[in-house]
Amino acid sequence: MKNKIRVTANKICPLEHAVNTISGKWKIPIVWYLHQGARRPSDFFYLIAAVNRRVLTRQLKELEEQGIITKQLLKQKPLEVSWELTPLGDQLVKALWILNDWGSELLERQGVTGE
Repeated sequence: MKNKIRVTANKICPLEHAVNTISGKWKIPIVWYLHQGARRPSDFFYLIAAVNRRVLTRQLKELEEQGIITKQLLKQKPLEVSWELTPLGDQLVKALWILNDWGSELLERQGVTGE
């Protein structure tokens, strides 16, 4: 799915663009697991139990198009690839840690036990 960029008075809202870029059911878990190291596509089926192949492939491609992850060719025949974070993806992980801390504080304030 291509991001729809809303332009108002020749300006794009950076926050809205960032949220649109990482929106998708599995994009944040994909980035999170890639933060732990390069992964092959089959690894995600063990890490994210409910993901289906079509959705995973689409979201990996979208993250690659945005420059957040990159695909590495491991073997030509049979074709084997792995995915890893780019420097831009590493910056996203730093932002996710901040969001995680905020979520923990929010849960604490609401009296909900987090993970």
